[in-house]
Amino acid sequence: MKYVPLGKTGPTVSALGLGAMGMSGMYGPADRAESIATLHAALDSGITLVDTGDFYGMGHNEMLIGEALRGRDRDRVQLSVKFGAMRDPAGNWLGFDARPEAVKSALTYTLTRLGVDYIDIYRPARLDPKVPIEDTIGAIADMVQAGYVRHIGLSEVGPETIRRAAAVHPIVDLQIEYSLLSRGIEDEILPTLRELGIGVTAYGVLSRGLLSGSTATSPTDFRAHSPRFLGDNAGRNRRLAEALARVAADKGMTASQAAIAWVAAQGDDIVPLIGARKRHQLEESLASRNFRLTAEDLAEIERAVPRGAAAGARYAEAQMRQLDSERKTA
Repeated sequence: MKYVPLGKTGPTVSALGLGAMGMSGMYGPADRAESIATLHAALDSGITLVDTGDFYGMGHNEMLIGEALRGRDRDRVQLSVKFGAMRDPAGNWLGFDARPEAVKSALTYTLTRLGVDYIDIYRPARLDPKVPIEDTIGAIADMVQAGYVRHIGLSEVGPETIRRAAAVHPIVDLQIEYSLLSRGIEDEILPTLRELGIGVTAYGVLSRGLLSGSTATSPTDFRAHSPRFLGDNAGRNRRLAEALARVAADKGMTASQAAIAWVAAQGDDIVPLIGARKRHQLEESLASRNFRLTAEDLAEIERAVPRGAAAGARYAEAQMRQLDSERKTA
């Protein structure tokens, strides 16, 4: 495993991280034993960065990770946690709460569920439009000072918010969707991050399975309601995935491996998060490390999946409106 610094002020982390969201129902039912085995396999492979959110299964994901970490060396794992998203008992989204009081309360529950004394990287899941980002980051900074948090990250915010947050406290990374099918960060967000020395943890590197040929498995699967998996969009995007698979096969790779390797090749300041929830998925994804894409390889992949070719938005319209990262500056 290769290890890289996460931004200019962050910890050294594995060059691939594990995103655990799928282990708590977001892609339909998951097997608990297999999830824990996958977490163990990831740690044994050299992965040190594990990403979760306190709203993944409303605490289920944190408790699952906490169980998997028992008996492991805590200092060899970096836990990245998102907070602030609110859901009702039926799983519906209710908005975001990033008030200073909510920050500290959420952190307390997270520490308890994970069974740890500190969180390595703590971040608001989204920008709370009712709370200045300075107030939210200031509250996390208080927790850094108190020893409960090591570093502060951001998620799905745009350049202006990034700059305002960084003026309050050093920010180590921005977590944001980035893949062959979602390249919007390249215009303004990525240049801002590089100017400020802030890293990227990229989620959705397989576009939630689109690029690997995966489909929704149940009505509770997030993808059953995602524009890119619905109607004519599904067929158009499937053809892009097939084109990627053909290029990848010529290079001895699977489509998943090509998609992950492409994101990893965009810079050492970008850490792809693998969303595997089964050991065979993890093994396939980890094998992407064995390939070094040349400039021509990258060009071939981008010809197969051109920028802007994705059919449909990456979230439903209501969710897209809530994304600070999608707001265009004047």
